[in-house]
Amino acid sequence: VQLVESGGGLMQAGGSLRLSCTASGRTSDIDTMAWYRQAPGKRREMVAAITRGSITDYADSVKGRFTIALDNAKNTLYLQANSLKPEDTAVYTCNAVVVVHTIEGNNVFNYWGQGTQVTVSS
Repeated sequence: VQLVESGGGLMQAGGSLRLSCTASGRTSDIDTMAWYRQAPGKRREMVAAITRGSITDYADSVKGRFTIALDNAKNTLYLQANSLKPEDTAVYTCNAVVVVHTIEGNNVFNYWGQGTQVTVSS
């Protein structure tokens, strides 16, 4: 599975942006996709996740402001980010999780995009 993100940039506080992540390869094997972010000097954190069945999960810091969506026909993951804050500044990276079920158990594989910079100025 290969992931390519787009849509980052420099925004003003209060603004909006939409990130996209297009998956290619064995996309039918993907169970869950997510957006992570990492700010300078901080640990990487999960921002939002969505299962192929459209069950979503969000970090508390973005609930009510960010929306994750998955277009299965286009193999594209989106993150709509509204009411941006300077603390949203980070490198945002797309993640795909593939679970391979075997007789011995489940093997979990994580795939990552290259990341896209989002900078929010005050």
